[in-house]
Amino acid sequence: MLENPRSPRVRAVAKLTKRSARQETGLFLLEGPQSAREVLLHRPETLVEMYATPTAMERHPDVRDAARDAGIDVQFTTEAVLDAMADTVTPQGIVAVARQSPTSIRDVFAHAPRLVAICEEVRDPGNLGTIIRAADAAGADAVILTGRTVDLYNPKVVRATTGSLFHLPVAVGVDLATAVERAHSAGLRVIAADVGGEDFLASRHVLAEPTAWLFGNEARGLDDEALAHADMALRLPIYGSAESLNLATAASVCLYESAFAQRAAS
Repeated sequence: MLENPRSPRVRAVAKLTKRSARQETGLFLLEGPQSAREVLLHRPETLVEMYATPTAMERHPDVRDAARDAGIDVQFTTEAVLDAMADTVTPQGIVAVARQSPTSIRDVFAHAPRLVAICEEVRDPGNLGTIIRAADAAGADAVILTGRTVDLYNPKVVRATTGSLFHLPVAVGVDLATAVERAHSAGLRVIAADVGGEDFLASRHVLAEPTAWLFGNEARGLDDEALAHADMALRLPIYGSAESLNLATAASVCLYESAFAQRAAS
């Protein structure tokens, strides 16, 4: 049982809340039973360590059994140690360390994808995690993050994906021009989601085609240089009195509209 919150082992795990430590080690932090469950089910080979309180293991026997089946030894800790390791105030008794395993941009387009999300300068971790979750739910083939987007392995991003991080390929640190060039070479139309774009409903017919959606910054959207890379831009209508849609909400609508159109046409 790990009991000292100030031990070197505990501090090493806690440091993974910082980007510098994640870059140096190539590791990242997972918190809570849902993240542990998903990584054990879909990417157990990336797991390095798992820590849990005895109470948490009793409460989540499926996680305990999956860890055993994957050959992962769960290190028991006190609540104080879990609190010291975690980024959240309530880590729900389970913390794990895994290896970062992003997908290369070449592999993203190696198998004729039909629906891809490209994130350019998305800075809010919750938004990025929700976009990845929505892309997963809509059956997208991959998500691409440009170099100006928040770190994929930020603990808040990881939590917001609710496990979708382990379900679909995600490429990181990609130059936007390169991402668009690869998308075009693979036969995808690049559509920017932008408030200055064409009416969504009038152009809805194009969504049945292979599409790479381009999403921009929460506050500024896409700059002129980024918009120039897109084949077209579409705007979602606002029928009520809301000033705008949250980025992740808008991205979810766009991705699902494409998913509906592509399935209706198949």
